[in-house]
Amino acid sequence: MQRPSQINSPGTRKGRPVSRQVLADHVYEELLESLMDGRLEPGATVSIDGTARDLDVSPTPVREALARLEHTGMVRRVALKGYRVAPVFTREDFAELMEARLAIEPVNARLACARLTPERLAQLEQAVTDLKTAPRGPSFAEYRDYLEADERFHRLIAEQTGNQFMVAAYAALGGQVQRFRLFGGVGITDAENAIAEHQAVLDALSTGDPEKAAAAMAEHVRKVRGRAIADAPES
Repeated sequence: MQRPSQINSPGTRKGRPVSRQVLADHVYEELLESLMDGRLEPGATVSIDGTARDLDVSPTPVREALARLEHTGMVRRVALKGYRVAPVFTREDFAELMEARLAIEPVNARLACARLTPERLAQLEQAVTDLKTAPRGPSFAEYRDYLEADERFHRLIAEQTGNQFMVAAYAALGGQVQRFRLFGGVGITDAENAIAEHQAVLDALSTGDPEKAAAAMAEHVRKVRGRAIADAPES
């Protein structure tokens, strides 16, 4: 396994033990950065014990972090062999992903609009503001805040539906977008268009018209699909 960047003394903080959840979050972020920056390549084995040694933690938070990454599709668990980095995300894979998002996210927007609270609207507005101001440099460390704001906007809408199954359906798909950005080699190439589309979705939600919100979200997903497929590798 290629070595992820080191976490400095994760086991303690100012003399106090750090919780297992905090450790798992640290490990998750380190592995995600190694994946997004290409230090862990498609097909590479991710050793639980080796990662634990590299990051000076026990194997338990590594297992928890890898289980989270498995849900994004970025790593896969292989029976009796542990975890491997997922294969390259193809143009065909992305087309299928976007078909699924088109089936789910406009419905999320319609349901969320019908029950939107001032507090949730303010959170969505903040997500769009953060998207506009986030750096978008070439390395993952420089564009991770952009991806976080993008994902947060869509997740907040899913959560506002009040439907646990819609939330779970979105969660199963949302992480796959990061996998596509990693293995599709497209990075952040469509920021200005995407920001304008997020603003349009926000504006539609603000009107209180569920059908306008659904239409704006469908338009956003369709445009993302068109831009990304044009940039993605054939296989």
